[in-house]
Amino acid sequence: MGAEDSPDAIYDATTLGKPKMIVFGLQHMFAMFGATILVPVLTGLSVSATLLFAGLGTLLFHFLSKGKVPAFLGSSFAFIAGYAAIAPNGEAELLPYACLGVACAGLLYLVLSALFRGFGALRVMKFFPPVVTGPIVISIGLILSSSAIANASTNWLVAVVAIAVIIVANIWGRGMVKIIPILLGVLLSYLLAVALGEVDFSGVAAAPWVGLPVAFENTVFALSSNFDAGLAITAVITIMPLALATMIEHIGDISAISSTVNRNFIAEPGLHRTLLGDGLATILASLFGAPANTTYGENTGVLALTKVFDPRVIRIAAVFAICFSFCPKFAAVIEAMPACVIGGVSLVLYGMISAVGVRNLVENKVDFMKSRNVLVAALILVLSIGIAYSTAGAIVFAVGGITISLSGLAVGSLAGIVLNAVLPGKDEYSFGGEAPERADEPEMRFPLEGELPKEVKEA
Repeated sequence: MGAEDSPDAIYDATTLGKPKMIVFGLQHMFAMFGATILVPVLTGLSVSATLLFAGLGTLLFHFLSKGKVPAFLGSSFAFIAGYAAIAPNGEAELLPYACLGVACAGLLYLVLSALFRGFGALRVMKFFPPVVTGPIVISIGLILSSSAIANASTNWLVAVVAIAVIIVANIWGRGMVKIIPILLGVLLSYLLAVALGEVDFSGVAAAPWVGLPVAFENTVFALSSNFDAGLAITAVITIMPLALATMIEHIGDISAISSTVNRNFIAEPGLHRTLLGDGLATILASLFGAPANTTYGENTGVLALTKVFDPRVIRIAAVFAICFSFCPKFAAVIEAMPACVIGGVSLVLYGMISAVGVRNLVENKVDFMKSRNVLVAALILVLSIGIAYSTAGAIVFAVGGITISLSGLAVGSLAGIVLNAVLPGKDEYSFGGEAPERADEPEMRFPLEGELPKEVKEA
């Protein structure tokens, strides 16, 4: 970030002219599209509301980060486990409670933003080292794996085609093909499912071309008419710990964007502003029945490929997403996607989530020769996965007449954070370019969604 700007980099897209700016904006929209719409398909949330609040959330993020950071906010996969715990089959009456839990998780972004502002990043991140966040991310993917198998088993041919396309595009693809493997996997396997007669388009024919993207009954505000306090508390306690993984992901993405565009966004506008923008965007989306937002690595890949680093291009993509959200017929096409397509794609995605957790541990050189690190990681993994696949599926208890159910992920995350804090011999890490406190301390890395493969960086 301290080197001179690349001579072919474009920081002011107005020099290209409006038509080219619009084309670059469309490219960014399609880069985020495949992953963003897959989250509502997997969870039962509204596709239209998802697109609307991806666009609005991105614009809010840009406003709060002084319009300096070229980041797009799309649907976060990290919260899928939370939606599945509260509404395992996408039950419409239960999803608002899950959204309430996600909105409360968004509040943690605001807390971390304030802590970064007040105390600095190094002191705060000591409570969330890789030995804690790595196993949490691993658990998220493994807990979700059973639903991917169940969906894929409805037609293994279509599912395998989806997996094969993703692998081929990601390993042997070039240019845009390499950074949109999920979208390609969805499109080609969807077309095969259509050819095999696996898709029912009756809903598409009935859907209007224009309509409102948000329905009141799908929002958190609809809970006021028939509020279940126990279910609400369960949702909040179950889902809030997931924000630990997404906040780390956010920091990794901002670091990757900074490296890509040769600007230190960690220093200016600062992580406290970007976290605030991401958190408020997540709260806003959740309250209106859309998935949590997160900064998207796919769009960082587009930045690296095009060398167009002007945040205004990202804002054009956000406007396009908002426009698409007002087309119910488009949303109906997405909702008609068969389970086998979803299963094939999610098999890769859920596995990648767990693999990212492993990479987090490896690249940060977590020392598993230390018994305390083994104990922290072991308890997170065993509690998270063991409880999730137990007969009860959760730890259930009553407080003051209210029944509370803690998911395995919530129990494992809380146990790991507390255990890491109280056990002696913690590993120390530097953060965000700050010098380590000792010469032998490793620099904390964030090998999450925002980091780019070598081939994309060199494109």
